[in-house]
Amino acid sequence: MVKQRKGLFQRFLDMIETLGNKLPHPITLFAILALLVVLLSALLSPLGISVEHPGKEGEMVEINNLLSSEGIQYIFTSMTDNFIGFAPLGVVLVTMLGIGVAERTGLISALLRGFVLSVPKRFITAGLVFAGIMSSVASDAGYVVLPPLGALIFVALGRHPLAGLAAAFAGVSAGFSANLFLSATDALLGELTIAAASIIDPAYAEGMNIAMNYYFIIVSVFILTFIGAWVTERVVEPRLGKYKGDQKEELEGLQPIEKKGLVWATLSLIVALIIMSFLIVPENAPMRGDNGEIIQSPFMSSLVPIIAILFFVPGLVYGKITKVIRNDKDVATQLSDTMASMGMFIVLAFTAGQFVAFFNESHMGLVLGVYGAEFLDSINLSGIPLILAFVVITAFINLFIGSASAKWAMMAPIFVPIMMQLGYSPELTQMAYRVADSTTNIITPLMTYFAIIIAFAQKYDKKMGIGTLISVMLPYSLYFLIGWTIVLIVWMLFGIDLGPGSPILYNS
Repeated sequence: MVKQRKGLFQRFLDMIETLGNKLPHPITLFAILALLVVLLSALLSPLGISVEHPGKEGEMVEINNLLSSEGIQYIFTSMTDNFIGFAPLGVVLVTMLGIGVAERTGLISALLRGFVLSVPKRFITAGLVFAGIMSSVASDAGYVVLPPLGALIFVALGRHPLAGLAAAFAGVSAGFSANLFLSATDALLGELTIAAASIIDPAYAEGMNIAMNYYFIIVSVFILTFIGAWVTERVVEPRLGKYKGDQKEELEGLQPIEKKGLVWATLSLIVALIIMSFLIVPENAPMRGDNGEIIQSPFMSSLVPIIAILFFVPGLVYGKITKVIRNDKDVATQLSDTMASMGMFIVLAFTAGQFVAFFNESHMGLVLGVYGAEFLDSINLSGIPLILAFVVITAFINLFIGSASAKWAMMAPIFVPIMMQLGYSPELTQMAYRVADSTTNIITPLMTYFAIIIAFAQKYDKKMGIGTLISVMLPYSLYFLIGWTIVLIVWMLFGIDLGPGSPILYNS
């Protein structure tokens, strides 16, 4: 039997899978990068490379040798502080304390199921994509809940289940950086961006906040919902054709106890918001800043604990109503289980924290930023072409490294300073990164939940494999990437702030 020759695209996907699988674990990768920074600093320091500090006129900066006596002392004496001071560490852990309770009591799952099942049939595709996008407030919960639910809904309606699964997966993963609410993703990436911006301009970084992309991601929700629904009904579903499998499903609505839990959880959220508003809305409220400011205020600096509280309270109430939580010991168990699930991230924070700290201490990021900006300026790459080039680079890297935080921890100290040197704000650089990072998640086999999605799909198609799933998801990736990038370009042309106090351009 002659073996059928694979097509060019399939061979390309095989190459991506092979290369990606050869990359070390992100924890190991950051340890290697930290070691490389130390070695490179020792090699480059004797060359006498120096640049003028962009934020301090007349001050020259040279590369520090981390293998000198002072450098070695720094490595050992700062290691603990580098870990504790890693910008996203505390932010993510505090946020997940609240989100973890809401997820483990079943509140998040009930909300997602209740929303999707309440949408009229003609809007079910858009509702599924929208629910997927919104699920990013609960971190990765959407990956487990929505794709199988989408498939179940579609087959129950006589539509192809894989189209429902694909629509949900596209919303959850490709729309991960869009939402009507701030989430752990905003906190995680925002802190890395602020740290990178401080390399060039600490004063500017001091005024930044984690809601820096908030206006843009709100609008993105509706843009991506429309694109996702259109691609599902006009491209993916016609290509899949009529479902001929023998799987028949019946939709099960929310149980009475779940409905009761949702009602009380909603009421508790409203009460929490009212109490919070008394701390923010009045002119002399304690969470306002000087002269009654909101953008530069304790409120904006406290978004992380506020997000945690607004998830924790309804999660706690829902758990009490549904009897998932019976006493304080159950709450303590859920909180500890949530932290236990963050073990991998905590270890990653240790090695990533060393890399970021060593990179900053060596001054290589500052030097690279100045030279990189000069190079881009010399080839006249600026404006929209520059942003497009950055989006393409990020989208390509994302095919090999799935973790958004791991990539941005590596890329932010390099690209944020470069963009600032060219007059573009860290907030814009972060948003361009988020557009590219999210849209290619669904076509890389290295994405953490890719194998799980295949397992869900195989319930309806036993032959479903990596190539088949990628071919189904590729239209979403392309249309999302093109559509979302166009929105970003239009935003740039009109010069609209990306979030509170977050301009497109950077003025030193």
